[in-house]
This record gives sequence, C-alpha cells and structure tokens, in this order.
Amino acid sequence: MKTIKVFFAIVFFSLAFTSCTDDNDDPITIDENPLAEFNLLTTIDANGHSIEVYSDQDQYTIGYNELFYRIKDQGKDSYVSDAEIKLNPVMHMTSMMHSCPKSAITKTDDASVFKGYSVFQMPGNADEYWELNFEYTIGGQTYEAAEKIAVKAPADGKKRVATFTGADEKRYIVAMMPIAPEVKINDFSAMVFTMENRMLFPAVANYSISIDPRMPSMGNHSSPNNENLRYDTASGRYKGKLSLTMTGYWKINLKLMNEADEVLKGEDITTENKGSSLYFELEF
Repeated sequence: MKTIKVFFAIVFFSLAFTSCTDDNDDPITIDENPLAEFNLLTTIDANGHSIEVYSDQDQYTIGYNELFYRIKDQGKDSYVSDAEIKLNPVMHMTSMMHSCPKSAITKTDDASVFKGYSVFQMPGNADEYWELNFEYTIGGQTYEAAEKIAVKAPADGKKRVATFTGADEKRYIVAMMPIAPEVKINDFSAMVFTMENRMLFPAVANYSISIDPRMPSMGNHSSPNNENLRYDTASGRYKGKLSLTMTGYWKINLKLMNEADEVLKGEDITTENKGSSLYFELEF
C-alpha cells in the first residue's frame, strides 16, 4: 500500500510540473534573435524598454521601407511577445510638419517580431529631419517613445517614389515595390496613396498604372510583353509585368489613371516626347 501511495504521489507531482510548464511560456531571451541577418537601424531606450528597428536595407531610404520591430523588457532581459504597437513617422520641416504613408504594425510568425512599412517621400538634411513616434501597449499599460532618424536617398540614386498633384487636384504618392531586376519578364508592383491631410495618407484602390520602360542611352527603345499594373485586392498593391531585355539604365515611364480611366499624371512616349513626367528608375 505504501508503494502504491508513493507511485501516485510521483504521478501527481509529475503532472503538476507539466501543467505549470505548459501554462507559462518560456521567456524570449536576448540570445534568440530571428532578425540577426537584418540590419539594426535604430534602438530607442525608453520606459524600461528597448525598441529595436530592423531592415533588410542598411539605411532608412526615400521610398518604400519594410521595417521589423522588437521590444526588449530591460528589467527581465527578455523580449515582449504580446504588445500593440502604433507608429507615426513625422517629418520636422522648418515651417511645418507632416507624416507619410505607413501601414499598421502587425505580429509575425515569430512571437517577438512585429512588422510594417513606411514610405518616406523626402530625405532629411541638417535643418529638417524625420522622427519615429511610437505608442505601444504592454499588459494594459500604454507608453510613448520617439527617436530622430536619418532618411537618405537610395544608394544608387534612382527614383523609386513620386509625389505630385494629380489632374483632380489631389496629392498623390506612388511608390515602387522592391525588385531584384533581371533580363526577363519581371513581376513588378507599386502602391498608390493620397494625402488626406498632413498626417493621413490612405492607400488608393482600383486605379491603374500603365508602364512603358525605355532605355534612353539605347535610342529610347522599349521592350515587349509588358503588362500594366492593376489593383490586387488581396495585397493592396498594383501588380503587372516589367520586361527588361538587357542590363543597363531603364526609365520606367508611368501613367496613373483613376477608376474612370482618366489620366491623373503622366504622358505617352512619342517621337517628340521622350519621357513621362511620372516615372521610376532602375539600373542593373
């Protein structure tokens, strides 16, 4: 009988230990960095936390930036998995302030990593600068943190974003999505935003973008089998095909049309007109 009691006692404590282990997630320690292959652009120390901002680029750049975030609890020396994060990038100019197109920040498959994007329309300089403004909630408590950042032109100097007033008198931002161009028919995509006010830049749906790639140094020749960009509801992007027949510098001439197929910006390429006023650039 004593042996049976001991046996059940062992089983009881074993189950209790297993239950406790299952109910409490192991902390996400500082040794576990799923973003180790990315570039750490910014660390903001505030409120007993460290907010880390990562990118696959080595700088904040004009145009589309996909950014990843982690929040470290400095007291526990571990990373937070349950947080709500809001980001508002603000450009501090000498006479005004404005934000930029940006997404909500969402969780990823990794418990400690969050992601979103920002589309910076312009670089900073000695007198004007961008600032990341965070509002984040952990365990029901909301905190704020901010940090000045340097936004620079792309390293290759090529145009990847356009800001303009359309024929409808609305302000638009058209941003090219990242692409690794090759001599082939490439998947090609962009996003379109409008400026509701200086702080709100909602995405625009159901427009279209025509593309006409040209090589100015090669007689301004084009390429076959391009497909204009159409709105894709699932991704919120405008998707099409870009045909590149050789390496070198390409000017991707664009026209932005609204739902009624009215041209808001951009022109056709003709013998007299060598380029559209709305365009992206690639060189590879």
